[in-house]
Amino acid sequence: MRVPDPDRRNLLEGKVCLINGGGGSLGLATAKLFLKEGARVVLADRDAVALKAAQSSLDDVNVSSVVADPTVEADVAGVMDAVIDRHGRLDVIVANAAGPVTSAPITECDVDEFDRTLAVRVRAVFLVCKHGLRVLGDGGSVVILSGVAGLRADAGAGARAAAEHAQVGLMRSVAKEAAPRRIRVNTIHPGPVAREFQAGTGDAAASVDQQIPLGRHARPEEVARSVLYLASAQSSFTTGSTLVVDGGLSA
Repeated sequence: MRVPDPDRRNLLEGKVCLINGGGGSLGLATAKLFLKEGARVVLADRDAVALKAAQSSLDDVNVSSVVADPTVEADVAGVMDAVIDRHGRLDVIVANAAGPVTSAPITECDVDEFDRTLAVRVRAVFLVCKHGLRVLGDGGSVVILSGVAGLRADAGAGARAAAEHAQVGLMRSVAKEAAPRRIRVNTIHPGPVAREFQAGTGDAAASVDQQIPLGRHARPEEVARSVLYLASAQSSFTTGSTLVVDGGLSA
Protein backbone atom coordinates (compact mmCIF):
# COMPACT_ATOMS: atom_id res chain seq x y z
CA MET A 1 0.00 0.00 0.00
CA ARG A 2 1.36 3.42 -0.95
CA VAL A 3 2.21 5.73 1.94
CA PRO A 4 2.48 9.40 0.86
CA ASP A 5 5.65 11.24 1.77
CA PRO A 6 4.62 14.67 3.13
CA ASP A 7 8.08 16.08 2.45
CA ARG A 8 8.21 15.18 -1.24
CA ARG A 9 6.22 16.26 -4.29
CA ASN A 10 5.14 13.17 -6.23
CA LEU A 11 5.89 13.32 -9.94
CA LEU A 12 2.59 11.75 -11.04
CA GLU A 13 0.25 12.92 -8.31
CA GLY A 14 -3.36 12.60 -9.50
CA LYS A 15 -2.38 11.31 -12.94
CA VAL A 16 -4.14 8.34 -14.53
CA CYS A 17 -1.69 6.01 -16.24
CA LEU A 18 -2.37 3.07 -18.52
CA ILE A 19 0.35 0.42 -18.71
CA ASN A 20 0.06 -2.06 -21.56
CA GLY A 21 1.83 -5.34 -20.90
CA GLY A 22 1.12 -4.78 -17.22
CA GLY A 23 1.46 -8.45 -16.35
CA GLY A 24 5.16 -8.61 -17.25
CA SER A 25 8.21 -7.64 -15.24
CA LEU A 26 8.74 -4.25 -16.92
CA GLY A 27 5.07 -3.39 -16.65
CA LEU A 28 5.00 -4.39 -12.99
CA ALA A 29 8.16 -2.46 -12.13
CA THR A 30 6.74 0.62 -13.87
CA ALA A 31 3.42 0.28 -12.06
CA LYS A 32 5.16 0.08 -8.68
CA LEU A 33 7.11 3.26 -9.38
CA PHE A 34 4.08 5.10 -10.78
CA LEU A 35 2.02 4.24 -7.71
CA LYS A 36 4.82 5.47 -5.48
CA GLU A 37 4.74 8.74 -7.42
CA GLY A 38 1.02 9.26 -6.76
CA ALA A 39 -0.55 7.86 -9.92
CA ARG A 40 -3.71 5.86 -10.42
CA VAL A 41 -2.71 2.91 -12.59
CA VAL A 42 -4.65 0.72 -15.00
CA LEU A 43 -2.85 -2.45 -16.08
CA ALA A 44 -3.75 -4.11 -19.39
CA ASP A 45 -2.51 -7.48 -20.60
CA ARG A 46 -3.73 -10.40 -22.69
CA ASP A 47 -2.55 -12.87 -20.00
CA ALA A 48 -5.32 -12.87 -17.40
CA VAL A 49 -3.33 -15.00 -14.93
CA ALA A 50 -0.24 -12.78 -15.05
CA LEU A 51 -2.42 -9.68 -14.83
CA LYS A 52 -4.20 -10.92 -11.72
CA ALA A 53 -0.88 -11.83 -10.10
CA ALA A 54 0.55 -8.39 -10.89
CA GLN A 55 -2.43 -6.58 -9.42
CA SER A 56 -2.35 -8.75 -6.31
CA SER A 57 1.35 -8.17 -5.77
CA LEU A 58 0.88 -4.39 -5.98
CA ASP A 59 -1.83 -4.49 -3.29
CA ASP A 60 -2.93 -0.89 -3.85
CA VAL A 61 -6.43 0.57 -4.13
CA ASN A 62 -5.10 2.86 -6.86
CA VAL A 63 -4.46 0.03 -9.32
CA SER A 64 -7.01 -1.79 -11.48
CA SER A 65 -6.72 -4.06 -14.50
CA VAL A 66 -8.40 -5.07 -17.73
CA VAL A 67 -7.71 -8.14 -19.86
CA ALA A 68 -7.13 -7.20 -23.49
CA ASP A 69 -5.14 -8.33 -26.52
CA PRO A 70 -3.06 -5.34 -27.66
CA THR A 71 -3.18 -6.52 -31.28
CA VAL A 72 -7.00 -6.57 -31.44
CA GLU A 73 -8.55 -3.19 -32.22
CA ALA A 74 -11.81 -3.80 -30.36
CA ASP A 75 -9.87 -4.80 -27.24
CA VAL A 76 -7.68 -1.70 -27.35
CA ALA A 77 -10.67 0.59 -27.86
CA GLY A 78 -12.38 -1.19 -24.97
CA VAL A 79 -9.40 -0.54 -22.70
CA MET A 80 -9.63 3.17 -23.37
CA ASP A 81 -13.37 3.13 -22.64
CA ALA A 82 -12.70 1.26 -19.39
CA VAL A 83 -10.10 3.81 -18.26
CA ILE A 84 -12.43 6.73 -18.93
CA ASP A 85 -15.36 4.96 -17.28
CA ARG A 86 -13.31 4.30 -14.14
CA HIS A 87 -11.35 7.53 -13.84
CA GLY A 88 -12.81 10.08 -16.23
CA ARG A 89 -9.42 10.92 -17.70
CA LEU A 90 -6.15 9.52 -19.03
CA ASP A 91 -2.77 11.25 -18.72
CA VAL A 92 -0.07 8.70 -19.53
CA ILE A 93 0.08 5.68 -21.83
CA VAL A 94 2.92 3.17 -21.59
CA ALA A 95 2.97 0.87 -24.63
CA ASN A 96 4.87 -2.14 -23.35
CA ALA A 97 3.76 -5.15 -25.40
CA ALA A 98 6.71 -7.42 -26.16
CA GLY A 99 7.91 -11.00 -25.88
CA PRO A 100 10.72 -13.34 -26.90
CA VAL A 101 11.91 -13.38 -30.51
CA THR A 102 14.04 -16.19 -31.91
CA SER A 103 17.24 -15.12 -33.61
CA ALA A 104 17.72 -16.62 -37.06
CA PRO A 105 19.23 -15.72 -40.44
CA ILE A 106 16.66 -14.11 -42.69
CA THR A 107 16.67 -17.18 -44.96
CA GLU A 108 15.57 -19.29 -42.00
CA CYS A 109 13.25 -16.83 -40.28
CA ASP A 110 9.83 -18.32 -39.62
CA VAL A 111 7.16 -16.28 -41.43
CA ASP A 112 4.56 -16.78 -38.69
CA GLU A 113 7.00 -15.58 -36.03
CA PHE A 114 7.92 -12.59 -38.16
CA ASP A 115 4.24 -11.68 -38.47
CA ARG A 116 3.67 -12.15 -34.72
CA THR A 117 6.65 -9.93 -33.92
CA LEU A 118 5.32 -7.11 -36.08
CA ALA A 119 1.81 -7.55 -34.69
CA VAL A 120 2.90 -7.35 -31.04
CA ARG A 121 5.52 -4.64 -31.45
CA VAL A 122 4.09 -2.48 -34.24
CA ARG A 123 0.36 -3.11 -34.68
CA ALA A 124 -0.12 -2.90 -30.91
CA VAL A 125 1.65 0.48 -30.75
CA PHE A 126 -0.36 1.75 -33.72
CA LEU A 127 -3.63 0.73 -32.06
CA VAL A 128 -2.80 2.20 -28.66
CA CYS A 129 -1.86 5.49 -30.31
CA LYS A 130 -4.92 5.49 -32.58
CA HIS A 131 -7.38 4.94 -29.75
CA GLY A 132 -5.33 6.40 -26.90
CA LEU A 133 -4.87 9.83 -28.44
CA ARG A 134 -8.63 10.16 -28.73
CA VAL A 135 -8.97 10.20 -24.95
CA LEU A 136 -5.52 11.27 -23.70
CA GLY A 137 -5.59 14.64 -22.02
CA ASP A 138 -3.74 17.62 -23.46
CA GLY A 139 -0.23 17.74 -22.05
CA GLY A 140 -0.13 13.96 -21.64
CA SER A 141 2.60 11.50 -22.50
CA VAL A 142 2.94 8.34 -24.58
CA VAL A 143 5.95 6.16 -23.77
CA ILE A 144 6.72 3.32 -26.17
CA LEU A 145 8.97 0.50 -24.94
CA SER A 146 11.18 -0.50 -27.87
CA GLY A 147 14.72 -1.88 -27.78
CA VAL A 148 18.27 -1.43 -29.05
CA ALA A 149 17.33 -3.20 -32.30
CA GLY A 150 15.32 -0.08 -33.10
CA LEU A 151 18.55 1.93 -33.34
CA ARG A 152 20.94 -0.64 -34.81
CA ALA A 153 20.79 -4.07 -36.42
CA ASP A 154 22.59 -7.37 -35.96
CA ALA A 155 22.75 -10.46 -38.10
CA GLY A 156 19.92 -12.81 -37.20
CA ALA A 157 17.71 -10.08 -35.73
CA GLY A 158 15.70 -9.21 -38.84
CA ALA A 159 12.25 -9.52 -37.29
CA ARG A 160 13.13 -7.60 -34.15
CA ALA A 161 15.02 -4.90 -36.04
CA ALA A 162 12.21 -4.42 -38.54
CA ALA A 163 9.61 -4.13 -35.78
CA GLU A 164 11.59 -1.81 -33.52
CA HIS A 165 12.68 0.47 -36.37
CA ALA A 166 9.01 0.68 -37.33
CA GLN A 167 8.17 1.69 -33.75
CA VAL A 168 10.60 4.60 -34.02
CA GLY A 169 9.13 5.79 -37.31
CA LEU A 170 5.61 5.54 -35.94
CA MET A 171 6.63 7.39 -32.77
CA ARG A 172 8.16 10.27 -34.69
CA SER A 173 5.09 10.70 -36.86
CA VAL A 174 2.68 10.54 -33.92
CA ALA A 175 4.85 12.95 -31.93
CA LYS A 176 4.40 15.61 -34.61
CA GLU A 177 0.66 14.97 -34.84
CA ALA A 178 0.20 15.20 -31.07
CA ALA A 179 2.48 18.19 -30.44
CA PRO A 180 -0.23 20.87 -30.93
CA ARG A 181 -1.97 19.34 -27.90
CA ARG A 182 1.32 19.35 -25.94
CA ILE A 183 1.26 15.54 -25.89
CA ARG A 184 4.76 14.09 -25.85
CA VAL A 185 5.54 10.80 -27.60
CA ASN A 186 8.87 9.04 -27.14
CA THR A 187 10.49 5.62 -27.30
CA ILE A 188 12.71 3.92 -24.74
CA HIS A 189 15.36 1.50 -25.93
CA PRO A 190 16.51 -0.91 -23.21
CA GLY A 191 19.27 -3.37 -23.81
CA PRO A 192 18.95 -6.87 -22.36
CA VAL A 193 16.73 -6.82 -19.27
CA ALA A 194 16.69 -9.47 -16.55
CA ARG A 195 13.08 -10.69 -16.79
CA GLU A 196 10.99 -13.83 -16.90
CA PHE A 197 11.37 -15.01 -20.46
CA GLN A 198 15.17 -14.66 -20.28
CA ALA A 199 15.47 -16.82 -17.16
CA GLY A 200 17.51 -19.98 -17.56
CA THR A 201 19.57 -18.79 -20.53
CA GLY A 202 22.75 -19.40 -18.53
CA ASP A 203 25.88 -19.14 -20.67
CA ALA A 204 24.02 -17.14 -23.33
CA ALA A 205 23.16 -14.42 -20.81
CA ALA A 206 26.76 -14.34 -19.56
CA SER A 207 27.99 -13.97 -23.12
CA VAL A 208 25.66 -11.00 -23.69
CA ASP A 209 26.86 -9.42 -20.43
CA GLN A 210 30.41 -9.44 -21.82
CA GLN A 211 29.24 -7.29 -24.73
CA ILE A 212 27.68 -4.66 -22.46
CA PRO A 213 30.16 -2.02 -21.25
CA LEU A 214 28.48 -1.91 -17.82
CA GLY A 215 28.81 -5.69 -17.67
CA ARG A 216 25.28 -6.85 -16.87
CA HIS A 217 21.62 -6.96 -17.85
CA ALA A 218 19.45 -4.05 -16.73
CA ARG A 219 17.05 -4.50 -13.86
CA PRO A 220 13.38 -3.79 -14.62
CA GLU A 221 13.41 -1.07 -11.96
CA GLU A 222 16.17 0.79 -13.83
CA VAL A 223 14.15 0.84 -17.03
CA ALA A 224 11.06 1.92 -15.07
CA ARG A 225 12.89 5.02 -13.84
CA SER A 226 13.46 6.05 -17.44
CA VAL A 227 9.79 5.46 -18.20
CA LEU A 228 8.91 7.70 -15.26
CA TYR A 229 11.13 10.47 -16.64
CA LEU A 230 9.30 10.46 -19.97
CA ALA A 231 5.89 10.08 -18.32
CA SER A 232 6.36 13.01 -15.95
CA ALA A 233 6.81 16.75 -16.33
CA GLN A 234 10.55 16.24 -15.90
CA SER A 235 10.63 15.66 -19.67
CA SER A 236 8.28 18.54 -20.50
CA PHE A 237 10.26 19.59 -23.60
CA THR A 238 11.13 16.11 -24.86
CA THR A 239 9.15 14.57 -27.71
CA GLY A 240 9.97 12.57 -30.82
CA SER A 241 13.05 11.26 -29.00
CA THR A 242 14.73 7.90 -28.48
CA LEU A 243 16.00 7.33 -24.94
CA VAL A 244 18.64 4.60 -24.79
CA VAL A 245 18.93 2.55 -21.59
CA ASP A 246 21.33 -0.22 -22.57
CA GLY A 247 24.44 0.02 -20.40
CA GLY A 248 26.46 1.27 -23.36
CA LEU A 249 25.67 -1.68 -25.66
CA SER A 250 24.85 0.49 -28.67
CA ALA A 251 27.54 3.12 -28.05
